[in-house]
Amino acid sequence: MVEVFKTNIKYKGQTKPVIKKLEENFPGSNVNFDLEDCDNILRVEGDGICPFKIADLVMADGYECEILL
Repeated sequence: MVEVFKTNIKYKGQTKPVIKKLEENFPGSNVNFDLEDCDNILRVEGDGICPFKIADLVMADGYECEILL
């Protein structure tokens, strides 16, 4: 399963703690950002991931995170 999100994360340095948090909460998942995309895309791939929990975890760090359907 792959979930895709629009974020307001703009810099690589901002992605590292978010990736670490998501990987801790969803072990075995693959987390990456595409900051070249106009929507600063976050992709999370793995089994048993919950898009709403992902968005909540990112927003808890003060960032915007919107699930793209």
